[in-house]
Amino acid sequence: MSDVVWRPEDDSKIRPPLQEGQVYRPDILNVIETTLDGLSGELRALSLDIHDHPELKFEEKYAHDAYTAFMEKHDFTVTKNYLLETAWVATYTHGQGGRILGVNSEMDALPGIGHACGHNLIGISGVAVALAAKAAMERLNIDGKVVLLGTPAEEGGFGKVILYEKGAYDEMDVCLMCHPAPGPRHSISLSGCLAISRVTVEYHGHTAHAGLSPWEGQNALDAAVLAYNNVSLLRQQIKPTHRVHGIFEGKDWAPNIIPDHAIMQWLVRAPTTSEMEDTRKRVISCFEAAALATGCKVQVTIGSVGNEIRQNKALGDELADVVLKRYGAIDYDWGIKSASTDFGNITYLMPGLHPGFSIPTIPDGGNHTTGFTEAARSEVSHDACLVVSKALAAVGMRVLTDEAFLQKVKDTFEEDKKLRM
Repeated sequence: MSDVVWRPEDDSKIRPPLQEGQVYRPDILNVIETTLDGLSGELRALSLDIHDHPELKFEEKYAHDAYTAFMEKHDFTVTKNYLLETAWVATYTHGQGGRILGVNSEMDALPGIGHACGHNLIGISGVAVALAAKAAMERLNIDGKVVLLGTPAEEGGFGKVILYEKGAYDEMDVCLMCHPAPGPRHSISLSGCLAISRVTVEYHGHTAHAGLSPWEGQNALDAAVLAYNNVSLLRQQIKPTHRVHGIFEGKDWAPNIIPDHAIMQWLVRAPTTSEMEDTRKRVISCFEAAALATGCKVQVTIGSVGNEIRQNKALGDELADVVLKRYGAIDYDWGIKSASTDFGNITYLMPGLHPGFSIPTIPDGGNHTTGFTEAARSEVSHDACLVVSKALAAVGMRVLTDEAFLQKVKDTFEEDKKLRM
């Protein structure tokens, strides 16, 4: 598979053959394309600025200020510190009534490796979609509203879920965003992602002198090690599409003291939320068995649950039509297929679309590596980001201008809800 991945040395001018045929409202797409081509320099400068100032979840103050200043400059109505300290919203309304297009911009980076998931590209893509929609609404006199939501803490903080619960998504008819990843040259992916559950495990034992009287202790670290090994053995019996991974945490440990306390942080993933819940039960049995074997007490806390992405089929079909006729290839095997995102929860609650888009990466340089940090700032990656932004803007404008299409989007969402019950 690695020979099909887009590499930095590949000629970016070589593109897949395009399909023949007309896209919906070529006049709208022409405005989108000319607008974003004209703003490319500004958007790249914004992307690099964010990339040069990485911030962790819920600490995105520099990004908050940079994005809100940029949107104010482009005549959006901006609300800073919107419902969360580093969240923000930028809106544009044209005419009276009409439908409401939602868009997301992510901002946070990763500890130690910066923007190794390309959120600088995700952020400017949301900006680009909103600016393109505004231009089309102005020039072609299209009524409606665009709501661009700056969402903190995708990396482990479930920022979008918090914002949804606070009402930030209430007025949107649909919500769109995208995500960079390795993949074939000039491809856009409609794959989903894995559902995820966070689980915290605490073992409580009893201290003792490790040399003088170890039999007086109950070793919490032994319980954690045994739990880790139990899960490692369980992996033989779970599906290859499922993921279980965890780490140890401890405090005041010393080799001559039997540890009386150990903490483990675990993530359980699977293609659907129901599958994840089934695997999580088996994983918890591994934790409980370790406590029984070592004489320790165990406390298992189930934390946040992230749903898998449910790509809205009507929105996805429209994106595929635009991409195949104007830009490149569509695939269902790449994107963030085996990762997870809090946008999955949003797609459980309302019609949403979250395509992946390929950028050139080095071998073993996928998401959450230093290689991807570098990939996320290349000019070719920026150009790929603009392409998917154009396609997303075209989908969004169809939502605003085609009542029958929006009804199809809503019907598709309701049909999908029945499938996951």
